[in-house]
Amino acid sequence: MRRREFIALLGGAAAAWPLAAWAQQGASVPRIGYLFSFNRSEGKHLWDASRQGLRDLGYMEGQNIIVEPRWAEGQYERLPKLLAELEHLKVEVIVIAATPGNVAAKARASTIPIVFVAVAEPVKAGLIASLPKPGGRFTGLSLLTPEMSGKRLELLAETVHGLARLAILLNPSNLSNFVFLEETEAAARRWGIEVKPFEVRSPADVKRAIETAVGERVNALIAFDDPFIHSDRAAIVALTAKHRLPAMYGTREFADEGGLMAYGPHRPDLYRRTAIFVDKILKGAKPADLPVEQPTRFELIVNRKTAAALGLDLPTSVVLRADEVIE
Repeated sequence: MRRREFIALLGGAAAAWPLAAWAQQGASVPRIGYLFSFNRSEGKHLWDASRQGLRDLGYMEGQNIIVEPRWAEGQYERLPKLLAELEHLKVEVIVIAATPGNVAAKARASTIPIVFVAVAEPVKAGLIASLPKPGGRFTGLSLLTPEMSGKRLELLAETVHGLARLAILLNPSNLSNFVFLEETEAAARRWGIEVKPFEVRSPADVKRAIETAVGERVNALIAFDDPFIHSDRAAIVALTAKHRLPAMYGTREFADEGGLMAYGPHRPDLYRRTAIFVDKILKGAKPADLPVEQPTRFELIVNRKTAAALGLDLPTSVVLRADEVIE
């Protein structure tokens, strides 16, 4: 056989190897479910990161793995139906983003392993027994470390001098938001700051909450991480700008939209790392034995243009810590 023909044959064999390998093992190509609470258009970069994580580990869609994404589009009532669809497909693992989807999965009588991502406090949400020993069919990546909520408040207090009254936007349908509230209130007591929480489930709630907060003379606002709140970020940023209300957010998309500042885990990194758990489970590991990981990469984004519009001078201490300053 000539050298060129041999190389071509070798390349063809390599390309076919994944399917052949699964066939030799007598197993079908594994099917992985993904369930996202947010809108597909807004979560594309997170979905792309999830898929990149699989590719980094040698999984190629349509060759040695099949992926089945489902999107609730911010409508939490759709989650049980979407979970039923994935269960009907007999997926080997389901990757579920955010607390609402995981709580819905916990309520179902199923044995399918779950890899969660962006869950604020999986122990308090009742998903696992502990971070090092999950003890059930759930494992994955939590959204926060204990100091994150306090860090957000600290950065906001450094930027807004004389901060005494703080408004909070939270979605009561998201259990993680009450974890954020508890931790923020604890940090606020140390700073002598009064916290005023406002529950929001709809755009009308958001408008009413911000207008009420302004009427009660709050000095600043923190919007908690939640798929609905994230999807309504343009309106939230516009309303805070209209009322000249400094605000801290959990994801950089708010700062890109014109929000004053955002601090939180680098979310694409979390979603990329879900593939590590998927890979281990496909190779026989039990979720009960896989320790939950916490974020290791955080980012602070500040918007200097918005600060100027609010009449704020960004402290040097904040600017120097920022991963990006939007001019």
